[in-house]
Amino acid sequence: PPQPPGGGPQPPFPRPPRPPLTRGQRILKCVYNPFYAAQRAFRPSRPDTVEDLTVRKIQMWRTGLGLAAWLVLIMSYKPVDTAKGVETVADDKFNQSWISTLVLVCAFPFAIALFAFAAQGALRGLYLRRSLKSFGAVAALMGSMATFPLAVAPDSATAGFRDAIGTPGMVILITLCAWSLGFALYGIALCLMHVFRTADIHEVLPPILATLLVWVMAALDVINNENAEVPVLARIVFLLGAPVSVTVLSCWELYRMRKHHNLTVRQALGR
Repeated sequence: PPQPPGGGPQPPFPRPPRPPLTRGQRILKCVYNPFYAAQRAFRPSRPDTVEDLTVRKIQMWRTGLGLAAWLVLIMSYKPVDTAKGVETVADDKFNQSWISTLVLVCAFPFAIALFAFAAQGALRGLYLRRSLKSFGAVAALMGSMATFPLAVAPDSATAGFRDAIGTPGMVILITLCAWSLGFALYGIALCLMHVFRTADIHEVLPPILATLLVWVMAALDVINNENAEVPVLARIVFLLGAPVSVTVLSCWELYRMRKHHNLTVRQALGR
């Protein structure tokens, strides 16, 4: 067909890829962007890590459906009609996520040690070296949460510290708390999703630890008599929904790892 004057519309040129950030640029970005810093701290980064995008999408859907189910339960049996009620519900959800993270922190060293020492030969040392990044993620999260007591704790020692640093120090401390808030909240979500970046150790570890975590949390809910005002049937469904769904998804993830990537627990242990 005839072309208009000037040769007609030209196809758009693809944009050249952005050059990777230098080490200094990454450090600077971590300083002013706590969410980027959380991604660097809590997402697996081993270059040869196998990541199944299908499983990741299902995990995101599972998280979204779990949050939706929690909201339905709250709205149905714990009516929220005031700002204080909203604050209470939000605090409950944050506390539940924080407790889940603490349970994972407590179980984490034992699970890593058990996995590493069950491995054969040189794999044992390899997994222990790889676990340093996971322990670094634990330290980063605990360190970020430690800034809040320094700013608000009423005990005499902390109050004396705030008096000693004066107004300039308090400005820096409040700025650090604001940065730590974004880092910690996003970090908790990433820690639970990536299980403290244990895929850096081996790809089969996250589904195993995730399953362990949800069943421990379910047991804690039973012991603490959580959601006691909810009818028994709804409570049982809600209580077992998370551990059963996570267990099924984890088994499916291990199946996909074996089928598509030749990664199994036995192979990971060198047996």
